[in-house]
Amino acid sequence: MRGRVVPGQHAMGNYCWTPCFRLLCQEGGLMQTGGGSTGSRCFRACPRVRDLIFWRDVKKTGFVFGTTLIMLLSLAAFSVISVVSYLILALLSVTISFRVYKSVIQAVQKSEEGHPFKAYLDVDITLSSEAFHNYMNAAMVHVNRALKLIIRLFLVEDLVDSLKLAVFMWLMTYVGAVFNGITLLILAELLVFSVPIVYEKYKTQIDHYVGIARDQTKSIVEKIQAKLPGIAKKKAE
Repeated sequence: MRGRVVPGQHAMGNYCWTPCFRLLCQEGGLMQTGGGSTGSRCFRACPRVRDLIFWRDVKKTGFVFGTTLIMLLSLAAFSVISVVSYLILALLSVTISFRVYKSVIQAVQKSEEGHPFKAYLDVDITLSSEAFHNYMNAAMVHVNRALKLIIRLFLVEDLVDSLKLAVFMWLMTYVGAVFNGITLLILAELLVFSVPIVYEKYKTQIDHYVGIARDQTKSIVEKIQAKLPGIAKKKAE
């Protein structure tokens, strides 16, 4: 009964807080309170993402982590236009230099190897209409789910959930006064690439303290719900 939710009382954490943490910690036992958690489905659908953030291939994860971190740090120091322009110039410098180098080598050796990027130029990268519709259908599932959540929260279907959102947004005003968007993205990337591997090593201790915090939070929420008008009556029904 641990993962059971009372009808009409969908805790906002199930929609906003826990999926993010479940996505990071699915391989352990921390968030296995319900058989079909969002994180579990995401990991089964994206094993490459799981392997990436759990550092299964150190070289691949290091490359992705380093590249994205450098990009975010660049965006923090320069404008988006400057960063994109420099990236394109760097890529063109490499490809043009390699193209000219191979052309000179072929001219000196009088070989007929052809275009050095021919193998990549011949790759079919067109997106079929069927694949496009599949991607759109998958995206629409998440869009519709998000719209239902937004309507439910802003039209106060559940008072406690809406109050949680209000408190969270109020706290975010203080976060926004200290950090900008790029800084938060940098911190988020550091957490994504560090929290899962740390949890995997110390999951027993983390599970213990998270369980204590979850029980205390549940107790506080139940006390608040008992004092709010209409909530106790809804639970009794």
